[in-house]
Amino acid sequence: MYDCYESPLSSRYASPEMLKLFSMETRIQTWRKLWVALAKAEMELGLPITEEQVQQLEEQVENIDFACAAAREKEVRHDVMAHVYTYGKVAPKAAGIIHLGATSCYVTDNGDLILYRDALLHLRKGLLAVMQNLAAFAKQYRALPTLGYTHYQPAQLVTVGKRATLWLQDFLMDLEELDFVLEHMKFLGCRGTTGTEASFLDLFGGDTEKIDEMNRRIGKTFGFSECYDVCGQTYPRKLDSRILQCLSAIGQSCYRMANDIRLLQHDRQIEEPFEKNQIGSSAMAYKRNPMRCERICSLSRYLMADAANAPMTASVQWLERTLDDSANRRISMPEGFLCADAVLRLAQNVTDGLHVNEKIVAKTAREYLPFIATENLLMEAVKRGGDRQELHEVIRRCSMEATARMKEGESCDLLERLAAEPAFQLNGQDLEKLLKPEDYIGRCPEQVDAFVEKVTPLFKDLKQEKTEINV
Repeated sequence: MYDCYESPLSSRYASPEMLKLFSMETRIQTWRKLWVALAKAEMELGLPITEEQVQQLEEQVENIDFACAAAREKEVRHDVMAHVYTYGKVAPKAAGIIHLGATSCYVTDNGDLILYRDALLHLRKGLLAVMQNLAAFAKQYRALPTLGYTHYQPAQLVTVGKRATLWLQDFLMDLEELDFVLEHMKFLGCRGTTGTEASFLDLFGGDTEKIDEMNRRIGKTFGFSECYDVCGQTYPRKLDSRILQCLSAIGQSCYRMANDIRLLQHDRQIEEPFEKNQIGSSAMAYKRNPMRCERICSLSRYLMADAANAPMTASVQWLERTLDDSANRRISMPEGFLCADAVLRLAQNVTDGLHVNEKIVAKTAREYLPFIATENLLMEAVKRGGDRQELHEVIRRCSMEATARMKEGESCDLLERLAAEPAFQLNGQDLEKLLKPEDYIGRCPEQVDAFVEKVTPLFKDLKQEKTEINV
């Protein structure tokens, strides 16, 4: 067990549900269900296939002899034909009609479309769970003033909840993109070696309506209402590019949020979950590293890089098809889904247990508030008869002096400096009255309320579950 490479996506990061979905067992069972659907549609539309043959195929969908298939593939060097052979061994009455009129891409491509559709639906639930956590967090801290940053330099105050809505809005855009991809996914159907359906013209005696009906029935069996209008041997590889870009977008949003949390944890303002017996460092026992957010960022980088595979494949399909996509897709597509699943699981875990150190948040906001409030202070001094231009220069000079003092490790004394300036005509008490943090957060609470109200209907049917992660 330990003497062979195992992908960390399987052993450490992805969920059991996603690992099951992309398992060889699920893949081959899906192939067999496709062969059953093909045989059943062909039978119903008049081809010489019996109900007994279809029934035997249905009964043996889960009875897969993988050793037999592996031995046969080694002999014939063809995975699909190896599984046609293996299926026929357990369904001998139907062995002669399995895969009738089809090419390998009937099962490989339609199988992938089914798996990718189901995987996107799984990720959609994870994405909504993260969004629901963030919406609740934003609502809770809708009015808690915190220092805002531009260029990672102190800027005007925002609120902790308002900042969370920035992350939430990114995820809403990802949800919209994911839903677009799902809405526009179509079925390949059974189209033949170059997409011309020539084999079925022969099987159905030139009856094109029966060919169309066959594809409609097979597609409907697997939940697809449409087939691609035209194709070569495969479904358009542009779809893979669209899917991986969607997964990359989720990685981008998770990275942005996790990176922000890492920065804030450095300042001890916000912290990711940390378990009672968790060890932060093997050497420095006092450490509380943001390992979950670091892992989100690390895996998201992989996910964003993985998305480059699909456009390169889509751009070199060579007329009706080439096989240089196969080995790449076997890796890049499943691993893209496993990685996105892992990232969302971590994001769900983090957003479900974010801790806000409110006193540190308040202290940090208070430390910079005198600088942020200078425009208001200037206006108040003008109301009391001061000269705006003269006061502006006073504020500039005093601010630079106070900043220089802070760089020496001393506390900010900007208010004291301004109170001592005759031109200001404001004493210390006057200045303190103008320094209420809640007066400098603009419309943050209102913006949070409006946005949370907008996204809340998305969570109507969502069943939240605790997400356990491997640490």
